[in-house]
Amino acid sequence: MIRKDNRRRRIGPLLSATFLAALSGGYSSANAQDTTAAGPATTVRKHAHHTRGAATKSRPSAPSRTVNARQQAVAGTTVSHAMTQSGATRDNSPYVSTKFPAEAVSSNAENIVVTGSALSTSNNTSANPVQIVTAKQIQQTGATTLSDFFQRLPSVGSSGTYNTQTNGTDGASCLDLRNLGETRVLVLIDGKRTAINGDSNCVDLNAIPVQAVASVEILKDGGSELYGADAVSGVVNIKLRHDLNDANVTLRGGITGHGDNQTGLISAYKGWNFDHGKGNLTLFASYMSQGGVQQADRSWSRSNIQINDPLSASNVSYGSIITPNGTFFGETTNNTYLGNGKGGLTDYTTSGRYNYGNQQSLVNALQNSSFSGDTHYDVNDHLSLYASVLYSHRTSMTQMAAEPVEGSVPPSTLPNSIVIPEDYPGNNTGEALQMYRRMTEFGNRETQAAVDTVTGKFGANGDIYAGWKYDLSYTYGASMATTQTSGVGDYAKLLQEYGLEEVTPGDANSLLYYNANSCAGSKGCVQSNVFQPLSSAAAQYANYTTYSHSHYQLRDLNLRINNNHVVHMPWSNGGDLGIALGMEHRGEQLTNDPDPLVQSGGSLTNTVAATSGGFNVTEGYIEGKLTLLKDAPLAHDLTIDGQGRYSSYNTFGSAYNWKGSIDWAPTRDIRFRGTIGTSLRQPNVYELYGGTTLSYNTASDPCGQASSYGARSAMVVANCAKQGINAATFTSSGSGQIPTLEGGNSTLKPEVGRTYTFGTVITPRWIPGLSTSVEYWHYNISDVISSLSTQYIVDSCYTGTNPSLCADVNRLSNGQINTVSALDENLGGLHTSGLDWDLNYRFRVTRNDTFTIDNNYQQLLSYKEQLVPGGKYYNYLGALFYQGGSGQPRVRDYMTLGWQHGRFGINYMMQYMGGMHWNDGSVFLTAASAGRYKTPAMVQQDITLTYNYKRWAFEGGVNNIAGKNPPFVASAADNSDAAVYGNFYYGRYFFLQAGVNF
Repeated sequence: MIRKDNRRRRIGPLLSATFLAALSGGYSSANAQDTTAAGPATTVRKHAHHTRGAATKSRPSAPSRTVNARQQAVAGTTVSHAMTQSGATRDNSPYVSTKFPAEAVSSNAENIVVTGSALSTSNNTSANPVQIVTAKQIQQTGATTLSDFFQRLPSVGSSGTYNTQTNGTDGASCLDLRNLGETRVLVLIDGKRTAINGDSNCVDLNAIPVQAVASVEILKDGGSELYGADAVSGVVNIKLRHDLNDANVTLRGGITGHGDNQTGLISAYKGWNFDHGKGNLTLFASYMSQGGVQQADRSWSRSNIQINDPLSASNVSYGSIITPNGTFFGETTNNTYLGNGKGGLTDYTTSGRYNYGNQQSLVNALQNSSFSGDTHYDVNDHLSLYASVLYSHRTSMTQMAAEPVEGSVPPSTLPNSIVIPEDYPGNNTGEALQMYRRMTEFGNRETQAAVDTVTGKFGANGDIYAGWKYDLSYTYGASMATTQTSGVGDYAKLLQEYGLEEVTPGDANSLLYYNANSCAGSKGCVQSNVFQPLSSAAAQYANYTTYSHSHYQLRDLNLRINNNHVVHMPWSNGGDLGIALGMEHRGEQLTNDPDPLVQSGGSLTNTVAATSGGFNVTEGYIEGKLTLLKDAPLAHDLTIDGQGRYSSYNTFGSAYNWKGSIDWAPTRDIRFRGTIGTSLRQPNVYELYGGTTLSYNTASDPCGQASSYGARSAMVVANCAKQGINAATFTSSGSGQIPTLEGGNSTLKPEVGRTYTFGTVITPRWIPGLSTSVEYWHYNISDVISSLSTQYIVDSCYTGTNPSLCADVNRLSNGQINTVSALDENLGGLHTSGLDWDLNYRFRVTRNDTFTIDNNYQQLLSYKEQLVPGGKYYNYLGALFYQGGSGQPRVRDYMTLGWQHGRFGINYMMQYMGGMHWNDGSVFLTAASAGRYKTPAMVQQDITLTYNYKRWAFEGGVNNIAGKNPPFVASAADNSDAAVYGNFYYGRYFFLQAGVNF
């Protein structure tokens, strides 16, 4: 189970439909590419940490400026590469593909370069499995952010971070491919690296405006040999709109059927050619707002939040044991009491548990203001100057239930538990009481994050000599984030108001005594009692708002040189040898500075230590592509490709990655292809230098649910007894969360991987417009950088499967878990494999009626993970990690049916996800061990209508037509799984859009 970090320019003329469909694997829809820019029709760790009290819902590489072409598509398969022809007249009907005669396809088509290679070929095919998504396909879904769209694709996994995950994400959204984790996918903009969000350690998809996207290319194969580290699961190349010569304004609004999550978007661009088309300036701006959703506004998430999954319904627990009036555990008798809010105590009953569900956010509230500028000037064939900048100011807001007070963790010297003395006023139990209390007097916790991200790039490219071309660029990127959380509380001030002082000051294990005059001499301090609510003045004194800051910088010098025709093979029907080579020097630095009170452990929220560090790397790469045969018998095309990259890091040394591929088309109708290569992921800054962080991870104390372990229950009971815990009467205070210490490890070594793919692409001439492909893929990763899941650690300890992990579990004297230690380390290996089947069929039935069918299908064949070096492999095929948030469905599918009738169009979209069996990280639950142990298959249906009138384009649609709710999952967060089923969280969603070109 991949663990997510809880810390926190031109292009050549049009290609044939069959060639393009073969390249894309058949996914991109017919007439999908619009030619208006932003037109209306057109695991590993990061910094964020889970907070206590609620569980986590946890320019092209070698552009040619000598080819006159514009960004177009045939049969809906986009091969847009950012730049279009200067002075080209733009299509004002973006939903209707522009028609070109067959003779428009010329030999200049070789200038297309697709993600996965630095070279192009005369027939524009590739052995790499690349999926191409068009701007129309994104916008017809009504997606407000790129993240919302990507979640539809079967290859996009649930081990990323998405907008329905509100605990500890600070409004960021991070992509995951193949469920291999968000740090194992490389996200590029226009073929080159871009600034990441320093707070979340990923490229934040919420900061990239949807309307600015021209297309997205997804390399579903390792890419470290060409792009460097992090491209383990693949590469996502987001291509923005450039080189425009018109203007557009687009407006969009949306709302759910529940009347919330109001969304608004306004975008505009203007492009100018100058100096007779030798230069161009394009400016783009947008503003997006998303209102968010509260759990209280959904019937399935507002109450009865189930935090465990026992076999017997009578043992089910709902909500949190930490209540606004306090929950108290007897130090002598182990009795449990609840405060009545009037200065007294009552015996604990399950009806007194606290429902935190209706106090929390279900979907983040977001705002994003973006600006981009792009310019180029063609001096001559040998020198073209270009520059671009992309700036984003994103804010987010999310809410959680009021802060609990439980005690401290290192480095704090304040009490690690709050034990009320026997003689404390109002304690009539005759014994000392350990207190857990939810500070509703402070109000709900509200986290607001503001992130400024900018990436600037300038460079030069052109012809060198005899077909050799160059591209030299320098990129600077930075992000600055500030996070503010209110309602956190100052631990020392709260203890002062309660009159609780340490017998031995500075000793976190010290007993406490009562001081009736503890507020003397402290302005604003109000003497209070733990058994009564704080007054407003007392709450004001002890409340606290935290402010944390992070800063990230990227510097990247990049030189790329290529020649597609270095030499022609001397034999009959021989092809050309193409060579590309280059170098790159990149440096990244990151600092994260939490609030001083948070760093010291003096607040009531999670303790987080500061992080600071960086690395630099110098790399060189080479690629050779040889067409052995062309237009020969049984070899319409036979091409081999080899790529290699040498990297020298200042942190761990050097590494070498390689890749080989073959592409064989015996006839024009069928093509076979295969790749094999290696990959690398260096430890990131948080993993190497991250300070220790306290995270409240979703997990349950085995001693509080011993009966749920089936045949292993007796061992759990016995091991709990060794700790002095009676599993039959013990009540855990965790409420579905366990405090977990996480952090970096400077001794980490890189992950290494090997990936291979093979498949076939069929484009039969006798069925015009049809393209289909099948691809088998396999990933093997070793020395996985991650930490063991909290549930795995405690289960391995108390079931006896790995007693050595008991050393990582620390309990207080009353038996409650104080902390579990789960620092980053190189764990074992990971193997996963599957099949992709893509289908694209476009056919015309009348002069004005065209139908399209697109289908993108993924069948997962295996997913095995070795959690400890040398240990056994766990088979997680078909598993839903109901406590950790990710899932491995065997089947996923995304289908689009389209009908274009003149100016009118309709698109029906369907998403399918197979059912899954629940897994706690160690074993699958069964009917004999748990009350609920699986979720059903889920289907979401959407529809979009479009109409073009002169310069105007209109669009409207409904997502989740049936208004289907997500399935029940005992997640201890919201009764479902936000990472897997987040698209159902909104309910039925309506949107309208209008835009005009001029």
